[in-house]
Amino acid sequence: MTGMVTILGIESSCDDTAAAVLRQPADGHTEILASIVHGQTDLHAPFGGVVPEIAARAHAEKVDLCVEQAIAAAGVALKDIDAIAVTAGPGLIGGVISGVMCAKGLSASLNIPLVGVNHLAGHALTPRLTDDVKFPYLMLLVSGGHCQFLIVHDAARFSRLGGTIDDAPGEAFDKTARLLGLPQPGGPAVQAEAEKGDPKRFRMPRPLLDRPGCDMSFSGLKTALLRQRDTVIAEKSGLTVQDRADLCAGFQAAVVDVLAEKTRRALTLYLAENPTEPLLAVAGGVAANTAIRTKLETVCADLDVTFTAPPLALCTDNAAMIGYAGLERFRSGDIDDMSLVARPRWPLDQSAPALLGSGKKGAKS
Repeated sequence: MTGMVTILGIESSCDDTAAAVLRQPADGHTEILASIVHGQTDLHAPFGGVVPEIAARAHAEKVDLCVEQAIAAAGVALKDIDAIAVTAGPGLIGGVISGVMCAKGLSASLNIPLVGVNHLAGHALTPRLTDDVKFPYLMLLVSGGHCQFLIVHDAARFSRLGGTIDDAPGEAFDKTARLLGLPQPGGPAVQAEAEKGDPKRFRMPRPLLDRPGCDMSFSGLKTALLRQRDTVIAEKSGLTVQDRADLCAGFQAAVVDVLAEKTRRALTLYLAENPTEPLLAVAGGVAANTAIRTKLETVCADLDVTFTAPPLALCTDNAAMIGYAGLERFRSGDIDDMSLVARPRWPLDQSAPALLGSGKKGAKS
């Protein structure tokens, strides 16, 4: 489609219900007219993590409200919307269904196109929304549920170079926080403690650094931290404030080292394709960690590669990234209909072997 396009984006894949309105001229920069996010942190805090049933109910209650607020904040009317983009997977299926059904209802009632978006593609394409980066670029998606290196060739073609074979880094941070009695979400809490600690006191493993390739593993770090914690408790009958800070610092240092070395390997593979403007983009909630970001910037500087990371509000789950990914598909004439289904699993690189195995529902990652 040519000309000005105004699109509504809807996101509900995990524990953030979001809606956004974007406007893209035929030839120019895409503008985010409104981006509304309703988080569920308080709902899940008593349980130490996201409870899928609670998340699904909250999405069902909030998604239409989010859409209403986004439309109002954007200063447009529903009749001004040209298309609707919605996360169709991967994610917690109850939440994904809530968003898809809302989008289908709006699409049918307004008689406008529907575009199903892969949540991971939303993250992977965000640098084009924020920084207008050129294809191909290397994306490190590092969040609570995902960790992958992807070469983004175009809006619909992604090559996975590696990823986590178990826990994502964000999940490991959350588990570490629970083990140490820190609040959720664990990433900011562990980082704050780590800044006060000694990263050399407790030596944590650096999983898979002794093996070639770009795959990662983070579940063993959580187990190592648990053992170190229990050893200290047995010796002292408890943890001091400094013990906790040092444990966090040791854990974070291990994550930083693993991500830095694996990023260096991924960049080497990416640079072998001779990109004209080499660039590493980082997205996902863990990209907000300053220690990780600083180390990745150093790796990029060593290899003469540009580093970019979207603003934090667009690194974590949001509907603006879904709207933009939908715009890319919509412009190419790739749209869906009422047969669009919610998918709990949906790998971006369909040709790559599953990192976490497969089942009746398909490859997990």
